[in-house]
Parts: sequence; C-alpha cells; structure tokens
Amino acid sequence: MLSTLARTATRRPLTVIGLWAAFLLLGFGLGTGVFADLSDDVPDVPGTESDLADDHLSGIDPTGESVTAVVAGEAVSDAALRAQVERAVAEVRRIAGVADVPDPYTTPGLTARDGQALVIPVTFEGGLSDEAEEEATDSAVETIKRIDAPDVHVSGGELLGRQLGERAQQDVKKAELISLPVVLALLLVVFGGLRAAALPLVVAVSGIAGAFLGLFVFSQVTDISVYAIQVTTMLGLGLAVDYALLTLVRFREERRHTDDVVEAVHRTVASAGRTVLFSGLTVAVSLTGLLVFPSVFLRSIGLAVAAVVVVDMLAAVTLLPALLTRFGGRIRPSKARSEGEEGRVFARLARFAQRRRTAVLVTVVPVLLLLAFPVTGLRIAIGDARQLPATTEARQLYDTVDAHFPEGTGVSPVVVVLGPGTTPATADRIRALVPHAESRDLPDGTTVVELRPPGSVDGGAATGLVERVRETRGDEPVQVTGVAARLVDFRTMLAERAPWAALTVLAGIFVLLFAFTGSVLLPLRTIMTTLLSLGAALGVVVRVFQDGHGAGLLGGEGLGALSLTVPPLVVSIAFGLAMDYEIFILARMREARQCTGDEREAVVTGLRRSGRVVTCAALLLAVVFGAFMTGGFSPILQIGLGLTLAVLIDATVVRMLLVPATMALLGRRTWWAPKPLRRAHERFGLREAAPEPPLRVESSPESQEVDR
Repeated sequence: MLSTLARTATRRPLTVIGLWAAFLLLGFGLGTGVFADLSDDVPDVPGTESDLADDHLSGIDPTGESVTAVVAGEAVSDAALRAQVERAVAEVRRIAGVADVPDPYTTPGLTARDGQALVIPVTFEGGLSDEAEEEATDSAVETIKRIDAPDVHVSGGELLGRQLGERAQQDVKKAELISLPVVLALLLVVFGGLRAAALPLVVAVSGIAGAFLGLFVFSQVTDISVYAIQVTTMLGLGLAVDYALLTLVRFREERRHTDDVVEAVHRTVASAGRTVLFSGLTVAVSLTGLLVFPSVFLRSIGLAVAAVVVVDMLAAVTLLPALLTRFGGRIRPSKARSEGEEGRVFARLARFAQRRRTAVLVTVVPVLLLLAFPVTGLRIAIGDARQLPATTEARQLYDTVDAHFPEGTGVSPVVVVLGPGTTPATADRIRALVPHAESRDLPDGTTVVELRPPGSVDGGAATGLVERVRETRGDEPVQVTGVAARLVDFRTMLAERAPWAALTVLAGIFVLLFAFTGSVLLPLRTIMTTLLSLGAALGVVVRVFQDGHGAGLLGGEGLGALSLTVPPLVVSIAFGLAMDYEIFILARMREARQCTGDEREAVVTGLRRSGRVVTCAALLLAVVFGAFMTGGFSPILQIGLGLTLAVLIDATVVRMLLVPATMALLGRRTWWAPKPLRRAHERFGLREAAPEPPLRVESSPESQEVDR
C-alpha cells in the first residue's frame, strides 16, 4: 500500500497537491461551520436514569429552555433604573415563544439583599423549533441589553452554547497565531532552511482542516462539545508536525545516499512512512477506548480525533511525498557527520542508562510514582462558570451573582420526577430532604419536585442529595435528573466501563507493537513505562487544578475537582502520543538490530538516530499545547497541561533513560517471543525494505561491560 501511495505521489504530484488543496478549501469553508453549533452539555449518558427522565420531561413539560440576566452596578431601587427594568420585562413577555418572565422586584430572591443587583430569569415555551428558539432568545437578549446599567449580563440555555462556540473560535485563532510562527521558527533551527521548515506547516494546516471537517460531519449526527473543537484542533496540528518532521528528517538522510529525488522519496516512504502508519494506528487504537463508553460526547470526540489522526497520517504519506517530489531537490541533504558525532548526547545517555540500569530504575521509577500519587485522590465534576475565562459573558454573570447573592443562588436543582402511582408518603419523604421544595404537576399526572441543594451544582451536597432520593424512593416510579444526577450517572458509567476501555486499548496496542517488533516483552515493557509517565502527568494536573497549587500561574484556579472530560481524554490521547515516540525509537532500533544482530548496540544506535527527532517533536507538540492554553478555559488548561507534561516526560525521562535501562535489564530476552507467535510474525508481521546501514559506533570499555 505504501509503495502504491509513493508511486502515485511521485508520478502525479500536481494532482495529489490539487486534491489536498480542494480538501483544505472544504475544511476551512464548510468545516468551520461547526463553530455555530457547539454544545456545553457533555455529561449525558444515553440509557441512564437521568437521561431517560430528562427525555420524558422534554416530551411533556410545557416549559423549555431558559436564560438568565443580571443587572448590577448601582442601586436597583433607583426610580429610573426600575422603570427601565420593568419596561424591559414587559417587552420580553410579549416576545413570541417566551413562556414566563417574573418581576424581579416582587418575586422573592430575585433582588439582592444589598440592593445592588437583580436577576431576570426568562423561560421559553417547550417544543419550539431551533429557529424559533434562537429568534426568541436574540430578541430577549437585545431587549434586556438596552437597560442602562454598569453591568448587564445575559447567559444560559441555548445562548451559553453560542457564547462558548464564539469563544472557542477566538481561542483557536489565537492559538494558531501563536503556535504556527513559533513552530516555524523552531523548524528553521532544526532544518536550517525555509523550504524544509515550511513543509511541516503545510501538513499541519491540512491537519487543522481535517479537524474542522471531521467535527462538522459529526455535528450533523450528534452534539459536539466546545471542548472537542480545541482538543481536536491542537492534536491535528501537533501530530501533523510530528509526522512531517519524522518524514523530512528521513528524506534528508536519504538524500545523502542518492541524488535522485524520486528514489529518495520512495525510500523515505518505505521506511519513515511505515513508522508514520504504525504510529497513526497506535494513536487511533488508543482512542478506541473512548468508544467503549456510552457517553455521546466521549464517543464523538474519540471518533473525531481518530479521523484527524487518519488525515494527518494520509497527508504525511501522500501530500508530503508529492511536495518533496516537486520541491525536494531544493532541500539540502542532512550533513554527513563524522564517526561518533551524530547523536552523541543521546548515545551517551543510552550507554549511561544501560551501564547504570539498576540505579536509573530505582531513581526514576519512585520519582514518577511520587508525582502520580495525587491521582489516588482524583475527583471529577461538571463544573460551573469558574471554568471560563473572566472575560466571557457567562463568567461575568456568575461573578456578579456570586458577589451580591447568597451561596447557592442560581444552582440547578435536583429534579425528581414522581410518576403516577407514587405514594404520598414517599413524595413527602422526598420533599422533606431539603427545607424548601418546589412542586408542579404536569398534564400526564406526573409531579415534578425541585430540590435545591446547598453549595455548587455538582458538589458533594448535590450528588449526595441525588443518592438520598434514590435510596428513599424504594421500588416506586420515581426518577431523578438534573445536573447533579447526570454527574452521578457519568461517574458510575466511568467506573463500570473504564476497565473494559483499558483492556481494549492495551490489547490493541500489544497486537500492533508485536506486529511491529516481533516481541512479546517489548510491548509489555512499553505499556508499563508509558503508564508511569501518564500517571505522573495526570498527578501534576490533579495537584495544580484540583488542589490549586500553582494554578494561578497558568491562568486558572483550584476548583476542587477536575472537569469530568479531562481524565478519559488525557489518558487516551497521552497514551497514543507516547506510543508515537515509542514507534519512532523502536523503528530505528529494529533497523539497527536487523543489520547487526547486536541488541545492545541496536538500542544505542536507535536512540542516536531518533533522539533528536523525538526531542524536537516533543518540544513542538508542547508549543502547540501551550498555545491552546492561552485561552484560559479551565478544561483546556487541564488537558493541555496533562498532555504537555505527558509528552515531555515520556520523550525525555522515559524514552531516553527508562527505555535503554529496561532493555539492558532484559538483555537478549527483549526481542523474545514464543515459537508459535514468532512464526506468526514471520508470516504476517511488518517487514522493512532495505534498511539503511547503521552508524558505526565507537567501542568503549563502558559499552562492553553493559551486559556483564
């Protein structure tokens, strides 16, 4: 397959480039439409009690979505301000599609005790079409915004999704404006020429277009979260740079051995192309763990990111070879280095780790475990507006309400649906769980009871209230929904499905690495060392954003819990990225071993040749993740920090120290497999074509005593 792609790219480079240009126009034209349809609602799990109860209410409840406005900054008793507020309330009530707007001056709890703020909730009719609801929302917002006060903020409901979508688009543009020039500057340092440095950016832009287009396609069949757009775009950009960097480095090496550009491209695709293919497959397999979860959000983001990985992979083995065929003759070959000069720092690290393998293991492993320890106290939550940057409308509304109203004001209630047949005694016991319960009857005989917990929308009091209702109801037809109930059900889903997700990913990775190496011990060693770096990165995220140690330095704050999206996304994506670098290194080690049969020197040669690429790729990926963290959206800060740390720890401490140390400890057993599996690999496993002769490495007394 790779040889076919290479021949197509070299025979018809302009056709391939033209097709990718059309893809870019489609991605940046049609694909960017996804920004208009992003959702902030991610904890729904189809089939759970909270989801079924919410669907039931949506079908029979005459009321629909709502938005909330807050007016503050001066005394609300001022006659002129009161006249404006009352006039705005009257106008909003006359808007088609508006069901209810209470008078904030006569409704208890809507005017702050300090007299400096008031809240105007607007509830829309149920069953409105998307267009009708959007028109009613815009009219209500426009009317309320005409109130002349220092602070007037409106958010919530469908409006919140739009506000977050606009913010996400701004953050993505900002990240691209920051990351692309920095990445180009670093690539100029790596390659020493503009032509070579620009090619990875062309592939990276293709990755971004693929991210937009993939998300747009998925948005036609399911909700796309505001989290997904940034996560998918940052990965599309980062992986594209990684794959292009690996391919270009190999192409420049091949140019040292032949003046024929087409031949150099073929040899590059035959070697680096296979590495990119397996690397992309391992990232995609790592994301299959998200498909095990019934959460629509996790499944959709897993599919979208996997689609972007495929786009990046295809761009690296089709678009980049076509560009190299047209312009590769102007790219200088890499400099021929004298014996022992190329990658000598990485070779020395490898020899040190081999020679002092026990010391490396007893030093590095405990440090990584110590960093990972906070994971034992990890908590997840849906979160509130504190996750948003201070300049967003929703955050400004939250801060204003928090400054003027008692704690818990505006917190979404625990919604209890009492079906027909519920005994009065059970209903009374449920109402008695909070001081003031609100009830309303629906046309089908269902009674809805709203219980307002103290504290945050998803804090311990709220989730504890959900569990107490479910204990109190017994076997009666009572269901619980609301934000807190969805969080409880999401946590249960994670606990039940996480082992199966882990088993799926680990089994897939094991099979791929076995196909790549022919060893059963190498995949096990890779999985164990990768879990160490992953645990360390996630532990630091918990320490920073859950416990609040140093969060302010990154523009965030300690929230007492991580966003519920962070652990599954960081674990699956970081695991895939770690496999990326493992494949880069193992490919070079495998080539050297095939040529010499010397396992010890294969490790040194592999790191000598791949260390610079892996380090540069990790640095470039860290730049991309760091750029996306400038938006200030807490879940993205958490995901960005987790992925940045996972990449840097894995590419340095793990790959440069733990890998050679553990392989030295295993010795010749590193490449072992039982005879039946060895025969299967000889028949079906990966075969490299014409590997490059290995570097000659200087022999030293230190290297000779490694296996003693």
